[in-house]
Amino acid sequence: MRPAAPGTLLRGMSAAWLLSLVLAYFLLLLGIAWWTSRGGGEHAFYSGERKSLWYVVAFGMIGTSLSGVTFISVPGYVEAKGWTYFQLVVGFAIGYWIVAGVLLPLYYRMGLTSIYGYLRERFGMTSYRTGASFFILSRLAGATIRIFVVLNVLQLFVLDAMGVPFELTAAVVMAMIVLYTLRGGVKTIVWTDTLQTLFMLGALVGTIGYIITMPGMVNWKPMLADSGMSRILDLDWRSDSFLLKQVLAGMFITIAMTGLDQEMMQKNLSVATVEGSKKNMRVFSVILLGVNLLFLLLGALLYLHADQAGIALPERSDDVFPTLALQHFPAWLGLFFIIGLISALFPSADGALTALTASTCIDLIGIRDRGWDEARQKQVRQRVHLGMAALFMACILYFHWLATPTVIKTLFDIAGFTYGPLLGLFAYGLFFKGRPQERWVPWVCLAAPVITYFIRAHSETLLFGYKMGFEVLLVVAGLTMVGLGLLSRKAPA
Repeated sequence: MRPAAPGTLLRGMSAAWLLSLVLAYFLLLLGIAWWTSRGGGEHAFYSGERKSLWYVVAFGMIGTSLSGVTFISVPGYVEAKGWTYFQLVVGFAIGYWIVAGVLLPLYYRMGLTSIYGYLRERFGMTSYRTGASFFILSRLAGATIRIFVVLNVLQLFVLDAMGVPFELTAAVVMAMIVLYTLRGGVKTIVWTDTLQTLFMLGALVGTIGYIITMPGMVNWKPMLADSGMSRILDLDWRSDSFLLKQVLAGMFITIAMTGLDQEMMQKNLSVATVEGSKKNMRVFSVILLGVNLLFLLLGALLYLHADQAGIALPERSDDVFPTLALQHFPAWLGLFFIIGLISALFPSADGALTALTASTCIDLIGIRDRGWDEARQKQVRQRVHLGMAALFMACILYFHWLATPTVIKTLFDIAGFTYGPLLGLFAYGLFFKGRPQERWVPWVCLAAPVITYFIRAHSETLLFGYKMGFEVLLVVAGLTMVGLGLLSRKAPA
């Protein structure tokens, strides 16, 4: 449902002023990129020279983990599901502690720049490239969904009123991101993510503070309790938001989407020591619980305020926060929203673009193993970077033309099918001694999601009314491990 009219933000300030704000923000990012890339060689693009401060990485990871999907979708999710999403968040936090205790020590011990180097050492080149390929597919889909949801909101609520086509919006934003990531790499991403997280949380806290001081919202706490929207636990085992299912799914989503994700891990591996990196991960996991509670509280407050003020809300839950922020709140709060939205956009894109460039260069092209000098490596890396940006652009336009449903569900649906094979590969390597026949590994990793898709489509018939949800990831990983086990030779004694 498209908004009927431009929001109060557009009525309260000129389009030129708004575009100047975005330009100033971008110039600030360019300045950070210049500052962080001074004196760094080509290797610094991939590893940040292992000089990142653990607490800076921890804070910046909040913005990367939340992104525009959390900023837009989680508040809108509250009316239909209450705060049951927090069950998934608890699983996330547990998963971060597992990553810190199991995977980070492994990666540091092996001295990895690309984490998929583990698969090369454990199984061989085919498994190594299969794992890297699934990461590239997963991150390309996930990152472009996150970028799309933010661009879509900016387009519908702001830029359509200016007569700017979506295609031009996407092209300009991607050009901005390429300009400040092409040179700086991981070190730049660590600091820009920190800045963007600060702005995103400022928008979140500012909006909550404004709503609870509005007339009619003084007694928001009893109103929230009476509404039933603060319900966290779902104890119906058939439900797709059942407690145990959500916690387990959250754990393994984190292990897959953080611990086995080059984008997330390259920032953690840029910390000098494994102890510092583990501290970063554990502190971040605790902060993440509180931040997600704030987003859920915001969602409930938005619905309560709309009900009190008699505001008609859009059909799509993803449009609830933008509609209120830009059409019913004061211009200054709409400005906060735009800044928060932009701050949610860039971490979704810059880190993913850098990680996909790194994985393609190191894992698929083998840029380190070809004997090229630094100038040649830089040339190839920059071409790959531009090629990945073009792929991002194509995927964003695809989602725009496709018209997606609620984005947070779409994101985790895709993640279950694409990260599942990665989780299966790593889990089999860590917990079993066999070595699968390499030529069959890609076929196993492709077959597992296809079989799971069929099971999920018919789960209520096949499983006595049980409805599969985010646990798709576990099923895909389990089938991958079974396939690898059936095709494995015993390890030599």
